[in-house]
Amino acid sequence: MIVLIKRSVIMILVGIELILNAANINLVAFSQNDPNLSGQMMTLFVIVVAVAESAVALAIVYQIFRHQGVSDMDQLNELKG
Repeated sequence: MIVLIKRSVIMILVGIELILNAANINLVAFSQNDPNLSGQMMTLFVIVVAVAESAVALAIVYQIFRHQGVSDMDQLNELKG
């Protein structure tokens, strides 16, 4: 829900990370009944994807802020410099 409410890019990224962490908790909880523990392996995969997503998203946000000087999603209506 935070992804839809907040306007700051950083807060939107925090919301996405919270969504991924909730998925991780569900995967670990449901892997208790799995004899192969594939839920925990999927959790590690989701963590790796989340770290890569955070690094790329923060690099993009930094470049947009450096060139346009805004971090508000409503003010970002153009991608050209």
